[in-house]
Amino acid sequence: MNKQILSQCFRRFADEECKGSSELYEFLSLQIASDEQLLELSTHVREGQPKPNMLFGAVHHLLLQGFDHELKYYYPSVTNTPRNKKNAFPLFKDFCLAYKKEIIGILRNKLVQTNEVRRCAYLYPTFCYAYNQVNKPLAMIEIGTSAGLQLMWDHYSYSYGTDQLYGDTSSNVHITSEVKGELPIEITNSTPPVSYKMGIDLNITDLTNDEEYRWLKSLIWPEHKERLKLFDDAVELFKTQPSNLIEGDGVLLLEEIAKEIPTDHAICIFHTHVANQIPKEVKLDLLNKIKSLGKEREVIHVYNNIWDKSLHLDYWINGKETKLIVGDTDGHGHWFRWKL
Repeated sequence: MNKQILSQCFRRFADEECKGSSELYEFLSLQIASDEQLLELSTHVREGQPKPNMLFGAVHHLLLQGFDHELKYYYPSVTNTPRNKKNAFPLFKDFCLAYKKEIIGILRNKLVQTNEVRRCAYLYPTFCYAYNQVNKPLAMIEIGTSAGLQLMWDHYSYSYGTDQLYGDTSSNVHITSEVKGELPIEITNSTPPVSYKMGIDLNITDLTNDEEYRWLKSLIWPEHKERLKLFDDAVELFKTQPSNLIEGDGVLLLEEIAKEIPTDHAICIFHTHVANQIPKEVKLDLLNKIKSLGKEREVIHVYNNIWDKSLHLDYWINGKETKLIVGDTDGHGHWFRWKL
């Protein structure tokens, strides 16, 4: 990737991802976009991986490990009294050059595998809606599961701007989110029955491994202390009742896994913020395989980032296909707009 395209990548990241969410990353991204040395450093990111997320994750990872540098005083995740972001860039660049070898090692070997637990806030009503259509227990298959925290959606509690609790109201993991517009009537007090769970990823993250656990924390943006706590709470719950996770290509394994699931269960395939890393021909293969399954049995497909950022719900009942746009969502699940 040439420097001009890389520069645009960081500017787009600042404008579309960071604005209103991370002042530190927004500011640094715009500075990096004009810095030859840091753009060159970003070229070490593996093909298909988002360059800004990887660079920021690598730096954050080293700071969370305790690398001693004045840059740490600008990170709310490391210090309780962060300094003004406007003075951060020279130190950010100095840190990157001082620990260039370590950063390159991370960029070449790690993957962006965010387990954004709050996305379950919009998945929950979507799965409620889908269950009401198929009226069969849901057999969950998550593609790009990483550590499997979103597979635990039925073990979390939810609230949407009121005191009303949904989901597993006894859960220690409580997720809040803002609904822009009308609250979905599909949100039910009782969680849809889940009969089966399988998470598939090219690189499963082992939450019992300190290094892998820290890497996932590094991908959470420094200002987002609530996200960090939610992540830790979900990790603790996962350790008490882990889901079945396997390493492999979810598109290649899908049909084989589907054969294991009895026909009196509806197969529910889902993935969030993963498809943007999947090549176009593989996306088409995935959609064709799901459609073929839908001709034979009840199938649900919940996804975004295949062709656009909207959350989609496709489902098949008695071979009939229905395609819906659920709504718009914030990438970190802070809000969603329900359109069904």
